[in-house]
Amino acid sequence: MTAVDHVNAGYRRLYEQDGLSFGLGFPLTDETESTPDIDAELRLASHAEAVGFDALWARDVPTYWPRFGDAGGAFDPWSLLSHVAAHTESVALGTSSIVLPLRHPLHVAKSAASVDRLSDGRLVLGVASGDRDPEYPAFGVDPENRGQLVRESVDALRALWREEYPTLEGSWGQIDGELDVLPKPTTDTLPLFPTGNARQSTEWIAENGDGWIFYHLPESTLESYLDTWRGHAPQKPFTIALQVEFADDPTAEPEPLHLGYRAGVEWFREYFRRLEDYGLDHVIVGLRAAEPAAAMTTFASEVIEEL
Repeated sequence: MTAVDHVNAGYRRLYEQDGLSFGLGFPLTDETESTPDIDAELRLASHAEAVGFDALWARDVPTYWPRFGDAGGAFDPWSLLSHVAAHTESVALGTSSIVLPLRHPLHVAKSAASVDRLSDGRLVLGVASGDRDPEYPAFGVDPENRGQLVRESVDALRALWREEYPTLEGSWGQIDGELDVLPKPTTDTLPLFPTGNARQSTEWIAENGDGWIFYHLPESTLESYLDTWRGHAPQKPFTIALQVEFADDPTAEPEPLHLGYRAGVEWFREYFRRLEDYGLDHVIVGLRAAEPAAAMTTFASEVIEEL
């Protein structure tokens, strides 16, 4: 795979700049109990782009399981990102992440390429194996086959984007050269990022992904992961997702949250400086705040601009 295969506008926005870049994860309203207000989400998306965030990331939540408490992820990611594309200018649009075992690769190929085309090449595609136990029987999928399904889907997606009238076969079905999937993306293949371990080895992720998305890790563990990743894929970026909540006191020390921290803005500034020094490339921020727009402005001025 050559560099030009996947380097679309979204990838360039996130990974071809000096230093650490930052995105925000939907729902931007921090809604967890019900479907978020789309007008509020769009206003916040425009604000995030205006103050300097580089990406907006949508999760794939095929079904709502109250145990996860994330009704805010109600919108289908393809529909949401297409709508957001029409209301923003240049911010990258990411999925974090499409659950490949629960989606047919022909549908994923078409939907992802459509969003990429409609946004002038801004899509960055995170993919995953999923983590909600009841979803697999709901979709008629054996959870023991998740790893195989991820590998089959990635192989199929690459071929469907790169080739005209491909010949492909997998447990999902087959096409024999008489059918094509349109549109094709703006580049030969979309930038594709496995998320977590995705039931794969690090070697497979390094070979088949254009980068890696991972979850929040303790600093020493993250530094070790980055060292390992650079050994396998020195030119491919590493991204983490992190929950952030600002304390009222800008000097407050960190308190742990699920997959993140509550701390003063001064601590976060130094924390992200350290992550940048470790070699991290991008952070998907889940910003918890009663007033999201104000928190975005603070993050942009006190963290992004300072870095």
